[in-house]
Amino acid sequence: MQNINGTASAGKRGESVRSDCFFEISLKESGGIALNIKSKVNVMYGEAIRKQILDLCSFFDVKNAEITFEDAGALPYIISARFEAAIGKLDSNIVKEYLPEFIPENKYTSQKDKLRRSRLYLPGNEPKFFINAGLHKPDGVILDLEDSVAPAEKDAAKLLVRNALRAVNFYGCERMVRINQLPRGLDDLKYVIPHNVHVVLLPKAESAQQIIDVEQEITRIKTLHNITEDVYIMPIIESALGVIKAYEIAIASKLNCALAIGLEDYTADLGTQRTNEGRESFFARCMVINAAKAAGIQAIDTVFSDVNDMEGLRVSVLESKALGFEGKGCIHPRQVNVVHEAFAPTPEEVEKAKKIVEAYNAAVASGSGVVALGSKMIDAPVVKRAFNTLKLQEKLGN
Repeated sequence: MQNINGTASAGKRGESVRSDCFFEISLKESGGIALNIKSKVNVMYGEAIRKQILDLCSFFDVKNAEITFEDAGALPYIISARFEAAIGKLDSNIVKEYLPEFIPENKYTSQKDKLRRSRLYLPGNEPKFFINAGLHKPDGVILDLEDSVAPAEKDAAKLLVRNALRAVNFYGCERMVRINQLPRGLDDLKYVIPHNVHVVLLPKAESAQQIIDVEQEITRIKTLHNITEDVYIMPIIESALGVIKAYEIAIASKLNCALAIGLEDYTADLGTQRTNEGRESFFARCMVINAAKAAGIQAIDTVFSDVNDMEGLRVSVLESKALGFEGKGCIHPRQVNVVHEAFAPTPEEVEKAKKIVEAYNAAVASGSGVVALGSKMIDAPVVKRAFNTLKLQEKLGN
């Protein structure tokens, strides 16, 4: 590092920035480390910040440099990620990683059939959204490296997401990361697989081979780090080709836990406009649902983009539920409760399911092959649906 000259910066600066920071690092041939720290929390944490920056300099073998640091209340894991991003711009050959402590609260696991009613998207380069995301109680949080991150910020986002997986308490939410489109997304995996990510979302899925490539890279990284827990895959169908190949994609890996659809890119691929009524995407949504169900995995609907229209969201979720979807993406915390309430069985649905199951159990106990509820004969698919309703109600803890 000491043989390299130059200046690089990373992070965010300005009056509107919060919970983030900015570094400018200029390497010198001599003079030691000159620190210029401007922090909104300098009175309380100035010395700790100075010590952390000097520790980072030592770790990355930075011995002579002028460093400007502007801080808007960044937590230590953000400071280290921003510093590492700047150093990476100065020397692309650096392979060392400065990893924050892996907090005990982040060592929980997930299951393939876990409830995924809501998944809250968090832009990977906006750490201000990370810290309280789990408090809104979505079923999962998605740390996004793809569409919500500008191309120039993608390398920095990988470091922030990696550090967040170790240092941010998500309060039991399933921990998901949406990687970039392949082949770039394969490189993203080395930043997330070692840090207890539960689900990898693969955007623009269009072939079984893409899923196989992701599974193989996950397996390679898990072997390298002696990881035994499963890391699941959620392909996102976002194109006409992806829709046509949905079943091929759904069955491509035993690690697939769900098949999702993204309608912004899909409608753009069709050359049409997305509407709330959704007539332009009805075929695609049905294809994804049927492919997922045939493969024995979950079907997850797209996001509802108007964060102020709660009634429109509720109607959209009820339609999703009626079609067979089991979850929906969220782009704002206020959407989470509406999604959960709309996907939950109604009291009437639960009561009806209980009566059907009671009638079924009575028929089994009497040795009868006929299930009846009053004067109405109950077919086997209706019984199956009743059991599924009660199973969902049990998962919800109601």
